[in-house]
Amino acid sequence: MIEGIVADLAELLSKDYGMSVVQALDTLYNSETYTKLTLPATGLFFQGSLYVYSFLKKELTTGIVA
Repeated sequence: MIEGIVADLAELLSKDYGMSVVQALDTLYNSETYTKLTLPATGLFFQGSLYVYSFLKKELTTGIVA
């Protein structure tokens, strides 16, 4: 599940922010959103990619993770 979400998020970052795939994956893997995505207690990995992406975009624009 997580791998599919990661692929979707990398594609969205590439499209929306003009990042290469490597840059997008680096950004994602170093984000607090990714940390939360991988923690079973958050249940975030059960959510859709666009929902998770909304957290990542907020983190990137404000530095705050909900």
